[in-house]
Amino acid sequence: MTPTDADTNGSAAAAAACHPQQPDTEPRGEVQTVTDNAETSPTSGTHGYAKQKDAHIKRLRRIEGQIRGLQRMLEEDVYCIDILTQVSASTKGLQSFGLQLLEEHLRHCVADAAVKGPEAIDAKVQEATKAIERMLRT
Repeated sequence: MTPTDADTNGSAAAAAACHPQQPDTEPRGEVQTVTDNAETSPTSGTHGYAKQKDAHIKRLRRIEGQIRGLQRMLEEDVYCIDILTQVSASTKGLQSFGLQLLEEHLRHCVADAAVKGPEAIDAKVQEATKAIERMLRT
């Protein structure tokens, strides 16, 4: 695993070059979804990421592999700076994924709200703004 594994531009081609999926070795807990407004965040229906869902899943599995690689690096007593380089690459991968998801949200959900009227678009823009604020805090 190299530091450049997560240095992708967010393209589907980069996601297709992922490492093979490894079987889960630990049970996963229930996923909790955070939404800003239940009325504007339906739990079912078509989302902006729907067309690229498979590519997104592959990309997240790749990032998951990088995190597992970090664990292995610690277990193998790898040099601190090398681990920090991999932390940076993993963080960049998550940030890039988040930005792509945000773009898809703006193109799909905010654009859809624009058709529904000014109140709907204001709510979606506010929701997106809060999401951006959360991303910037990390």
